[in-house]
Amino acid sequence: MSDRSNISGASPFESVIGFSRAVRIGNHVHVSGTGPGGSEQCDAAEQADQCLTLIATALKQAGSSIEHVYRTRVYLTNVDDWEMVARIHGKFFSIVRPAATMVVVAALLDPAWKVEIEADAYTPGIG
Repeated sequence: MSDRSNISGASPFESVIGFSRAVRIGNHVHVSGTGPGGSEQCDAAEQADQCLTLIATALKQAGSSIEHVYRTRVYLTNVDDWEMVARIHGKFFSIVRPAATMVVVAALLDPAWKVEIEADAYTPGIG
């Protein structure tokens, strides 16, 4: 598996659960569901900003960037938060405009999380 790279994040659960913040295979990068670590007491917009900032960091470590994201999935615990989260998504992706899905779920892993986001990107020139 020489074309595979696991990118670690800051989660203490990576080794317990057996996951990576992101995995690059060839020129594709898949970023795991990313919660708003460090902003649990913030509103949904600030949490979404934190999620996307963490995703941007993982993408950079994988040799990609926000500009190369082609798919996102946003999970919300409250449908009323969709517009403020959508504005943050637009702040990061207004030019790239990836295929995106936003769904409302009953709960996320941490009860303080209002949003969790995952993303897929490519790495130009790799693969």
